[in-house]
Amino acid sequence: MRSLIKYIFVAAGLLTYNFSSLAQEQKAVIAGDFADPSIIRKDKQYFAVGTSSEWAPHFPIYTSTNLTDWKQTGYVFDEAPEWTSGSFWAPEYYLINKTYYIYYTARRKKDNVSYIGVATSKRPDRGFKDHGVIIEHGKEAIDAFVYNDNGQLYITFKAYGLDNRPIEILGSKLSADGLKLEGEVFSLFKDDKKIGLEGQSIIKKDNYYYLFYSAGNCCGVQCDYNVRIARSKNFKGPYEDFSNNPVLKEATDWKCTGHGTFVNTPEGKTYYLYHAYNKTTTVFTGRQGMLAELTWPTKGGWPVFKAEPNSLAKNLGITANFMGVTPEDYWQWDFRNSSPAAKQLNGKLHLSGVIQEENHSGVVYTVRPTTSNYEISTVVTNHNDAQKGLVIYGDANSAIGIAAIGDKVELWIVKANKRTVLASAPISATGDVMLTMKITPDLKCSAMYKSTTSGGWKTLAAEDGVTISFLPPWDRSPRAGLNFMGNPDQSAIFSSFTLVNK
Repeated sequence: MRSLIKYIFVAAGLLTYNFSSLAQEQKAVIAGDFADPSIIRKDKQYFAVGTSSEWAPHFPIYTSTNLTDWKQTGYVFDEAPEWTSGSFWAPEYYLINKTYYIYYTARRKKDNVSYIGVATSKRPDRGFKDHGVIIEHGKEAIDAFVYNDNGQLYITFKAYGLDNRPIEILGSKLSADGLKLEGEVFSLFKDDKKIGLEGQSIIKKDNYYYLFYSAGNCCGVQCDYNVRIARSKNFKGPYEDFSNNPVLKEATDWKCTGHGTFVNTPEGKTYYLYHAYNKTTTVFTGRQGMLAELTWPTKGGWPVFKAEPNSLAKNLGITANFMGVTPEDYWQWDFRNSSPAAKQLNGKLHLSGVIQEENHSGVVYTVRPTTSNYEISTVVTNHNDAQKGLVIYGDANSAIGIAAIGDKVELWIVKANKRTVLASAPISATGDVMLTMKITPDLKCSAMYKSTTSGGWKTLAAEDGVTISFLPPWDRSPRAGLNFMGNPDQSAIFSSFTLVNK
């Protein structure tokens, strides 16, 4: 099991809401790419789990004692469950009889269709055992949410998103052990207006069931996600839409708010953990974890979100010296396109692995940026003809890096699955090679190198840098980190890695 993370993701911008006369500022509580969060409380400790999409390990888990300062403790799955092929989305926490459940979305390997699986553990942040698919419905079943209605468990989910018909939130009774559906599937709420419908959460107040849901386009620069409310006096509906929807929407510094879940504090307050894009960094930092309090101004009336200001320290970045027995939890990789092998030995990271034939970017070992203005650096300590260095990576078809390769350094780019060398320079075949890449808010990348046996720092790209706006996939942010491209019997050896936010 990986050691506890030593790095805290913190503030990433300001948020202003306008709900009637209310306007307050808010910062991300889990900065960087952390979409579709689900939250649970055990005594005075909170746990949150989020989407990992195509990054492994799968479904990162964070913990906090105050809802604003979070640290990562692990993942739900170190390895992908056997039935899955990718698209690890929208995990849902639930506790049944002292057992923690994660209901999650993933693509099924045999047909590439997204369905809902379930895993359990006696601990909230590790040791999960997968039980396979629990919901297989139509062309797509995603976004599970579990609700206990007077002792009867129900599970709800989004359906018909890929059919030529209105999207619906469907529900079913859930067995007492939480592992199978019981009875007929029924419809709770239908997207008759065709505005989008997913990411639902349900709470009950003053004899009403309140269905919170997300509408619009979730992801990418053109997103328009927002949170809406409907309510009913019967769990199964019919649900009445709130006339003042949406209740969480685009604000001064944030946009595309959506897909959250609720938690109650020991003091009796209710908070909503959800995601949003920072307007400045958007897809380059992904959908970040946000927090808002839910309040009830009048008995029997509709609720209001109150965005509370958080005073969080600046996230200065990451410094990895590889002194531990195992790598830290913040490292992730694209499991679909390579099988990385990473080990720490005597203060150095040895990175190698098996690379898919169509992958021209190689093995990546990366971290989540929390800004679009940062610098990454490393020191390569071994010499061979493999590609060894730094990378900014969207996916195997979209990446840029600087590497020591034999007796030269190269600035390379992969775009539309084609690798191109942008610049190269000779280096000594002995000694360490220091590499640096800088990313600026105008989405330009520059690279520098220095050999310990020959001179000072030298630039390997034009002064104004290389445009990297093409990097992000539609549903997740690019990652920054270390890179290896070579034969499985070769390796890249690094003595350090730093990410410094500017």
